[in-house]
Amino acid sequence: MPQRLQQLNTWLQRTLNLPEYDIKPASSDASFRRYFRITPKQGVFNRYQVASLVVMDAPPSKENTEPFVRLAGLLTAMGLNVPIVVEQNTELGFLLLTDLGSQQYLSVLSDSNVDSLYADALDALLLLQTHGAAAIATVPAYDFQLLSQELEIFREWYLIHHLGLQLTDQQSQIIDQTFGVLCDTALEQPTVLVHRDYHSRNLMLTDKCNPGMLDFQDAVAGPFSYDLVSLLKDCYIAWPRERVEAWAVSFMQKTVEAGILTTSNRADYLRWFDLMGVQRHLKAVGIFARLQHRDGKSQYLKEIPRTLSYVVDVSGRYDELHALNGFLTTQLPVGRLS
Repeated sequence: MPQRLQQLNTWLQRTLNLPEYDIKPASSDASFRRYFRITPKQGVFNRYQVASLVVMDAPPSKENTEPFVRLAGLLTAMGLNVPIVVEQNTELGFLLLTDLGSQQYLSVLSDSNVDSLYADALDALLLLQTHGAAAIATVPAYDFQLLSQELEIFREWYLIHHLGLQLTDQQSQIIDQTFGVLCDTALEQPTVLVHRDYHSRNLMLTDKCNPGMLDFQDAVAGPFSYDLVSLLKDCYIAWPRERVEAWAVSFMQKTVEAGILTTSNRADYLRWFDLMGVQRHLKAVGIFARLQHRDGKSQYLKEIPRTLSYVVDVSGRYDELHALNGFLTTQLPVGRLS
């Protein structure tokens, strides 16, 4: 038995004195964290009165569990449906969590249910933004430096490392100018609590208080449209632009009513939304490439064409991104987008 799993079972059995249980992988993510679902061989876990629990394995040398624990408490207090930390061992990097189930939004979304499921997700997002003021002071700022650092992942890991491009001075200038525009536009927006990975793989379909929300430990204080575009222009599933814009504009009205936005100018709002998406999608493409080359996780490469297609679409519709569009469509032929 691997050492980490042996340590985990020792903690559950000897320290927490849990009854005999079955343990199976629940999920893994793009970080070094792993999750296991445990179910008692008989009945329920009487101490917690539940039929299953989830254990997070976050090696302390790679991951810090403190933000997850802190934010789980803050988000629960807001009325959001997140895992509750019932036990923790920060020295070993183990958390015992309530179980939100195994139905990701990604596995259940369809044309027939997307409107209702996204309505739930948008209501939860509005709650996060309107009630997150107290949490903003406890998280990092999504400032120019952090936004720029994320964009550099695209240049380093996708363009240079993955595609093997040797960028010319002109190409580097185009990328630099584009990154500047994207960061400046992001910082024009109202600041809210940003989940930062609010998409179909981190939202769980639940019977009560749908959706369940995962992977919130990297939350920041930043642009209000970031989580919105993460949801509606998802790297893992795509919808027609007209439908996406209708959802986005509907959310705009709610943010105006909630006092997050002071204007309901559709064109300005959609510009913020679209350009925020370009920042996120360029970063995501770089991360997908890095996961392959640094971490050996090749399964994310298949998401690159969809993610880059958002960038090509948006950059072709805004004058300030035309140079980027030309670079993508001439220097990165369709066959090389993946």
